[in-house]
Amino acid sequence: MREFVYFSSTAPTSGKYIKEDLMQSGRLDIAIHSLISSFFLSHTIREDVKLHLIFAGPPDPQKHLEIKPVLNGETGGDKIYLNKKDIAKIIKKMLYKYIPGIKKEVFPGYWIEKKSLIQVLKELSAEGKEIYFLDEKGEDIRSINLSRSPVLVIGDHHGFPSLKKELKRISHKKISIGPKTYFASHTIAIVNNELDRREI
Repeated sequence: MREFVYFSSTAPTSGKYIKEDLMQSGRLDIAIHSLISSFFLSHTIREDVKLHLIFAGPPDPQKHLEIKPVLNGETGGDKIYLNKKDIAKIIKKMLYKYIPGIKKEVFPGYWIEKKSLIQVLKELSAEGKEIYFLDEKGEDIRSINLSRSPVLVIGDHHGFPSLKKELKRISHKKISIGPKTYFASHTIAIVNNELDRREI
């Protein structure tokens, strides 16, 4: 199981803050494109991926949205159908359904709670997962051996400037997908391809 962690310093932490124009909603459009790249293949959805969205925008940061879509069962009954045009509505509903103090399953496989990026990474590390930060100065992904259950951390267009000190306390490796800087969603697609080729 591969896990992606996408951190957005601006994505809204309340459904009320999501507007029609997703670019004006704390760049929620980037998070949505990253979700699409995490799960969607041609005519199917990946079953080997879990996605963690960490939103640190207003009004109540940070929120952790954990997504591992349930693919079995009847749509509308046991699961919801994940399609590209409804992703913003799903995220908005998840944010509206947040309840302080608990990790709530809004739909089967769609969880929300108040938890920071640092807390999420500490928990994943405690589970024995190997954590990799996508960084243009990191070691080339094609030159390293990757864990069979990697956790791949990607930041938004602002990166992690306010979290540098805290991140130093979490064991991780910095890896790169090459000399060019790509969009977050493109980076996820490239990493997925690399893991597919290695059959990880």
